Amino acid sequence: MVVVMVDVVGGGGWWFTMVTVAEVVCQEPPLRRPYELVLNWQELSKMLSRIAKILLVSSHPEVYEPCDDSFALADALVADRINLLQHQPSICMEIGCGSGYVITSLAVTLGHEGVFPYYIATDINPHVLRVTSATVDAHGVYAELVNTDISSGLEKRLTGLVDVMVVNPPYVPTPEDEVGCEGITSAWARGEHGRSVIDKILPAADNLLSARGWLYMVTLTANNPSEICLEMRKKGYAS
Repeated sequence: MVVVMVDVVGGGGWWFTMVTVAEVVCQEPPLRRPYELVLNWQELSKMLSRIAKILLVSSHPEVYEPCDDSFALADALVADRINLLQHQPSICMEIGCGSGYVITSLAVTLGHEGVFPYYIATDINPHVLRVTSATVDAHGVYAELVNTDISSGLEKRLTGLVDVMVVNPPYVPTPEDEVGCEGITSAWARGEHGRSVIDKILPAADNLLSARGWLYMVTLTANNPSEICLEMRKKGYAS
């Protein structure tokens, strides 16, 4: 059981990966020789072929659009693709699928290498499921979409069976009176430390993950990710 921290600026058993959103420092790029630029463009093209295409991602006023945290999570999956391919997951799940960008990127990444697990994505917002459906369809992949709160109603069916779980939860610290708001605000507003949804997802993930399951989750520094890691280590996860 493994816990891995992945920082957005950086570009075996249960695996708990946290993508920590941090401030991206803009710097003047170093001068590069023409052939280096060509190589970098080739690498970029390969990477872009393994993730969802933004132009094919559907949208709705009440649905969170792909942003830096979405890109960081998708990039982490692409960067970890060799381990994922060796892992050979049978069931992959996203809790809170938003626009469908992340679950689609995972399906494209694995499908690009000939690995085709069963995909399930959940969200409490019905608009989200319609948007995700359009996104996965546009990319020629499939995911079962379930309108539910986190994983409610799926425990009996999926307990101990999910090999890869990806989560970009609402994690932004906000006044407590914003918690529980409907609409787009619910996509990020999660109380004083931004943990109200995260703290519900962790036990659900612990229940659904298989004995070799991996969990990828986005957090913010204010969420106290080290405390989350400690909590998961007590459950048998590692880093």
